[in-house]
Amino acid sequence: MAIRPIITAAGLLLALAVPAAAQDVTGTWLRDTGASKVRFTKCGEAMCGTISWLKEANGPAKVGQRIFYDMKPASAGKWNGSAFNPEDGKTYSGTMSLSGDTLTTSGCVMGGLICRSVKWSRSN
Repeated sequence: MAIRPIITAAGLLLALAVPAAAQDVTGTWLRDTGASKVRFTKCGEAMCGTISWLKEANGPAKVGQRIFYDMKPASAGKWNGSAFNPEDGKTYSGTMSLSGDTLTTSGCVMGGLICRSVKWSRSN
C-alpha cells in the first residue's frame, strides 16, 4: 500500500529536523564553574544572552544584565557578536560555538590575539 512511502517521508523529515534543533542555542546555560546561568533568546535577527541566575549576588554581575548581544550566525553552530564582561566593565568581540549540549563562548581583544573562553552546559 501507500503507507511505506509516507513512513519513509516522515522519517526523512525527522532526520532533516534533528540537525537544526541540535544547533539551537536558545535556552538556559550553566557556566562550567557553576557560578552563573545565562538565558539565550532571539533579539531581532541575532541571539542575546542575559544573566538569569547567580550563585553569588554580591559581585559586579547582576541578574537581568545582558552579557552577550548581537550574536549572529557565522556558520553551522557558530555565532559572532559582542560579549560584555561585568568584572571589568568592558565589551569584547565575542564568538559562540555549539557542540551537542556544550556551548563555548569566547571574548577577544587585539583583533583576536588575546581570548578567554568559557564552557556552558544546558540547564533546566
